[in-house]
Parts: sequence; structure tokens; C-alpha cells
Amino acid sequence: MTRPRTALTCCVLALAAAGCGIRPTGVTAGGTAPSGISKSMRIYFVSDTGLRGVSRPGTKVDHFKLAYRLLVDGPTEEERADGLANLVRPDKWVNVTARHGHVTIKTPGYAAGSPQDQSTGQLVCTFARAEVLLHGTRPDKVQVTLVTGKEHAGPYQCQQFLSH
Repeated sequence: MTRPRTALTCCVLALAAAGCGIRPTGVTAGGTAPSGISKSMRIYFVSDTGLRGVSRPGTKVDHFKLAYRLLVDGPTEEERADGLANLVRPDKWVNVTARHGHVTIKTPGYAAGSPQDQSTGQLVCTFARAEVLLHGTRPDKVQVTLVTGKEHAGPYQCQQFLSH
């Protein structure tokens, strides 16, 4: 009885050692391993292909005003060279509040557009990201409304402004 078991064990080990016919390959560089959802602030700028978020690592956003300041400061020199631009003008007054993932941007001098309007997208996506960092709201649950005097636009979600 031990001989058949030994033979069977040797056969199983030989098959396992032979593998599935897949030949070994060299090491392939795959870059840095993903580490989950980024915890840094992202500011959204426009490009020829639509909105693009850029990270501001090490910047602790503890208020919506800082997110707005980062946005109106515009892209860095390197980001501009990479084709990014800012359509949000710093001369507009903005007041941002949030409650349970619903962000309201009050900006009387601004004309809110449709989800195809990239400057509206810059505001929506930048403040949606700030809401995630400030209050821990899930990104897919954040809704942003623009109040431009008597008119309301939205609620929008950032995904509506991003190219698919």
C-alpha cells in the first residue's frame, strides 16, 4: 500500500514541478504598486483632451478657501508646458459650503455652464475632491451645485465633466 502512495505522490510532485507548460520569462518592470485612493489634493485644469486632475502632494486642505486658492493659482510652469490651462479667473468671489456631501458654490459673478463647460468642471471637480478630503465623503456621493445669483446649476458630479 505504501508503494502505490509513494508512486502517486511522486507523480503529483513531478506534474507540479513541470508546471503548465508556461515558460519562464525575465523580470518585467511594472512601476510602483498602487497604494489605494490618493489622499492628496487634486486640482483640475483644462487641456486639449478635457479636464485633468493634478496632485498637490503635501498640501493639507483644511478649508475650501485653500482649495480655491490652489485652483486660481493655476498650473505650474511644468503643467503649462504639458498643455494645462486654467479657465477659472481669480477675480470672482466664491463662497463654498458643504453638508452631507452636497457642496454649494456661491459665485454671483460667474455664469455656470453645462457639463461640457470646462471652467464649471474645474470648480465642480476641485471642490468635490476637497469635500472628500475635508469630510470623508465617498467621491461618487459628492454632488456640487453652483449658485450664480438667482440661478442654480446642478447638482453635478465630477464624473460628468471627465472624458470617458
